Amino acid sequence: MSDPVLHIHPRDNVAVALSALEAGSTVDVAGRRVTLVTAVPRGHKFALTAIRAGENFLKFGQPIGRATTDVPAGAHVHVHNLKTNLDGVQSYTYAPAIENLPAINDGATFDGYVRSDGEVGIRNEIWILPTVGCVNEVANAIRRRALEDELPEGVDGIHVFAHPYGCSQLGGDHENTQRILADLARHPNAGGVLLIGLGCENNTMASFRGVLGDVDPARYRFMVAQDASDEIAHGLGLLRELIAHVAAQRRQPVPVARLRVGLKCGGSDGFSGITANPLVGAFSDLLVARGGTSVLTEVPEMFGAEALFMNRCESQRVFDACVAMINGFKDYFLRYNQVVYENPSPGNKDGGISSLEEKSLGCLQKGGTSAVVDILPYAARLKKPGLNFLTGPGNDIVSCTAMTAAGAHMILFTTGRGTPLGAPVPTLKIATNTDLATRKSGWIDFNAGRLLEGVPMKQLADDLFRHVVEVASGRVQSKNEINGFREIAIFKDGVTL
Repeated sequence: MSDPVLHIHPRDNVAVALSALEAGSTVDVAGRRVTLVTAVPRGHKFALTAIRAGENFLKFGQPIGRATTDVPAGAHVHVHNLKTNLDGVQSYTYAPAIENLPAINDGATFDGYVRSDGEVGIRNEIWILPTVGCVNEVANAIRRRALEDELPEGVDGIHVFAHPYGCSQLGGDHENTQRILADLARHPNAGGVLLIGLGCENNTMASFRGVLGDVDPARYRFMVAQDASDEIAHGLGLLRELIAHVAAQRRQPVPVARLRVGLKCGGSDGFSGITANPLVGAFSDLLVARGGTSVLTEVPEMFGAEALFMNRCESQRVFDACVAMINGFKDYFLRYNQVVYENPSPGNKDGGISSLEEKSLGCLQKGGTSAVVDILPYAARLKKPGLNFLTGPGNDIVSCTAMTAAGAHMILFTTGRGTPLGAPVPTLKIATNTDLATRKSGWIDFNAGRLLEGVPMKQLADDLFRHVVEVASGRVQSKNEINGFREIAIFKDGVTL
């Protein structure tokens, strides 16, 4: 590439600066020579032609907003001269445009743990789940005591997932807390689960066990702190029973078709929709073509680009569910008198993203090209192989928790700004640019910035697929695992007593 700029789609009337460009510099792009009339920061856009007020800016071949003033060729295009076109709840018509991916039958496997219920895990951990926030520190104390002794070989770790809920909640919030915790308790990465309640909370152990359903008694232990004379000692005894059970489990080859991967972006920048998100989309296609499962959430970050995915829904039923999910989340914003389309964060804007359309078009690159097979409500579990949509907000840890609870074995998390957070499952951070991958090597698992350095997409997607298999097989840890960064957050939309 002779100039440090990128023209993404033939229709685009903007290009992206791959490095900071000074006013007065000249670049050759899209068959023309453009002299910059303003400085353009790295990752930001500039106009290729003169654009009049009211005309659309095009990126990814799609409108990303309209000009609020006349913009000369070579001018920086950003929030000072671009405004979203989006407004209110939209109507949609199903016009199927589905690309059937050819199946890949290469016999690919990973080494996983086959549980007694037929589920497959990629880790052999013990999870301690408080059913109410009042016992978070009891759970942490039990974990600390257990870790005073060396864990036997085969036990990958003991982790507490604290949260503030389980009491003083009403209606849907209370039900969501129960369902998310029950889904986490059934997650196959947990070879053993210790559930701890207090005894007087709304989410009583008896009611929670009704939501959890029948489970393998060898894999689960339950404790109500108010019923134990020494809750730490009692909990430690239960935990030691689980340690013995988990230590006896062994990995075995499992088809890649059993793998479920969550797709997420956070701290996006101007390169997110150019490098990391398309790379994750290419990975998703490779996984789906082998019979595997991928899942997207972040519904507000679909606004403005949702029609492209709606027409990839495999049936009218899935399309109707997708429309209900999108408009339902818009209604949620409107109920609270919030602006539906004011989504890009300050960090997104600093990185070059100017509107929700631009962010969404880049965000949805993570979904690749395969058909959408199912639309899931919040706190639901994955049922169908293929590309799924899961209802949930864009908030990083809330959406990561929801995908984990849905059954994702790991999450591919793209970022241009960098973030250290981790879900309960391996959360692989994929950098949009080499600078971030180099500066924050303690956070970043994979560098998609190599796409800008001449590495072909197919080669990098194959590399990422192999890396995912290594992580799934336990031969490589994600950076969030190495750093011990794991947490959960449960969606809240109601009254707290």
